[in-house]
Amino acid sequence: MSIESVRKWYPKALTSIDTVNRLLDTIEKYLELKPKQLMHADSMCCDDVNAIQYPPRAYEMLGPFHLGGLDGFPFAGLTGMGAFAHHVPEDGAVIIFYAPHIGITRDGQIGEISRIGQRSNSACCGAAKGALAKLAAGQIIEGNITSLDFQINTIEQIFLHSKERILNAENQIFEATEVMYEAIDERIEVLVKETRYPCKYVILVGGIFINGDKDMGSFCQYKKFEYIDVATMERKNLMDAYYED
Repeated sequence: MSIESVRKWYPKALTSIDTVNRLLDTIEKYLELKPKQLMHADSMCCDDVNAIQYPPRAYEMLGPFHLGGLDGFPFAGLTGMGAFAHHVPEDGAVIIFYAPHIGITRDGQIGEISRIGQRSNSACCGAAKGALAKLAAGQIIEGNITSLDFQINTIEQIFLHSKERILNAENQIFEATEVMYEAIDERIEVLVKETRYPCKYVILVGGIFINGDKDMGSFCQYKKFEYIDVATMERKNLMDAYYED
C-alpha cells in the first residue's frame, strides 16, 4: 500500500482526503463552523503537481487564496495576507494552511516522484533540491537575492542559515524540508500578528505536504493545528482532537 512508503518518513501522515475530512470535522465539532464559513488560504508550492493532487473537499471552503510561491514560502507577504483577511465571513474564520512539499515514490524514494506522461522520476520539490545542490557545492552567497530569481534566492538564504544542520543530516532533502517548514511557520506567525481579521477565529494549520507517484495521490502530516479567538487573542491547540478516532 502506498501510504506505507510515506509513513517510513512521516509516521502520522494521512491521505489528503482523510486530512481534509478530519480538519473540517474537527472545526465543526469544536468551533461549530461549516466549510462555507471558512475563508481558506494556502501557502504551498506553485508546482503543478499540487494543483493536480489538491484534495477536492477543500473546495467546500471559500477560496483558496494563494499566499505561497516556490516550496510554500508565503511570498504574498503582508499585502496578500491583508487582502485575504478582508474576504472572510464576519461570523466565520480564516484558515491558513501552509506546508513545504516533498515527493515520495511508491518504493519509498524521497525527494522525487513519477509524474504523468514522464518515463523517469523528477525532483519534488525541484526548487528545494536545486537550492540544496547549490548549498552542497558552496555556491550560495550570503545576502544574494536578485529581482530576476527572488523566490529561489530566498530559499537559498534560508538553507544557507542552516547549512551545517542540513548537510550533516542523515537525509539532506528531508532535513531541508524540515528547515523550510520552520521558516514558513515563523513567517506565517509574523504575518498573522501584523494583520487584522474581521471574524471570530484564525485557524493555523501547518504541515508537510507529500506528493506521491502519479497513481498514489497526495498525503499530509500536520505539525500544527491551532486556533486564535480574535476577540480574546486566546490560542488553543486542536492537534489531539484532530487525531482522535
